[in-house]
Amino acid sequence: MEHHRPGPAARRNDPGRTCGPPRRPGARIVSLAHVHPGPDTNLAASEPPVAVAALLVAVAYALAAGRLRRRGDAWPWWRDVSFTAGSIAMAWAAVGRPPGGPFTGHMIQHLVLGMGAPLLLVVARPLTLALRALPPGRVRGSLTTLMHLSPARWLVFPPLAALLDVGGLWLLYRTGLFAAMAHHPLLHAVAHAHLLAAGLLFTFAVCQLDPVRHRWSVVVRGTTLLAAGAAHGGLAKTLHSLPPPGTDFTTADLHSGAQLMYYGGDAAGAALAVVLGVGWSATRGRTDPDRSSAPSGRVTLGRH
Repeated sequence: MEHHRPGPAARRNDPGRTCGPPRRPGARIVSLAHVHPGPDTNLAASEPPVAVAALLVAVAYALAAGRLRRRGDAWPWWRDVSFTAGSIAMAWAAVGRPPGGPFTGHMIQHLVLGMGAPLLLVVARPLTLALRALPPGRVRGSLTTLMHLSPARWLVFPPLAALLDVGGLWLLYRTGLFAAMAHHPLLHAVAHAHLLAAGLLFTFAVCQLDPVRHRWSVVVRGTTLLAAGAAHGGLAKTLHSLPPPGTDFTTADLHSGAQLMYYGGDAAGAALAVVLGVGWSATRGRTDPDRSSAPSGRVTLGRH
């Protein structure tokens, strides 16, 4: 993203200048500072339980992994670390107060909740762990049945997952929905829940590390990742010059938040591409007998 070139107002060193069209008399302008609920709202009361739930999920994961190891099954320790880090990130996004201005702080939460935490959780393969740790019975059977339902298959169709994820962001920031969150704590909670759920779904659909009913090709997943990255970056560029409708942020805050969204999205996309490439390489190694049996570092000859 190109850095903002200060305009005449900025050159006059006016820190109170805000972005967006000129205010109309009587127009209702909100700041994201008002979006974060105060202690007397229902949402504020729900934040600690969300954080506790995230940490309890991490404990459940650690117990399941320990169960596997006690019976002699292999389960890499780095997956425990990754899932624990993702759960802590979720808990922090619920109760933490990020630095920076209101829009910058919101964008930090956006990146943590919608990109960072989902990636850490998905690469830990929680569904695979659950299927291996649960004893045969109703719970394990229900989980298997749920994974093989037709709606579940289409929900992890990468283009649909990308539409729910990035399309939801365009709806949030380019309509009055973002400003409406300032006055409706429940809407604020729903938007954050959607951000996390859509981020998890998109990351799961692109990586496809856990067992799924239909495994989409690396071409479909890679193309979707590129398109979603372009749409996310395009949205960040629009926010660099135009705030969400009905909001009012300082120029520095708006630009800082938009740049975080742009470069943070690129970093998350690069990490997803690495996971996708490693998974594709591992799958080829398992399905190509010549490749899997060839000595390391040598090229198999006589086959094209």
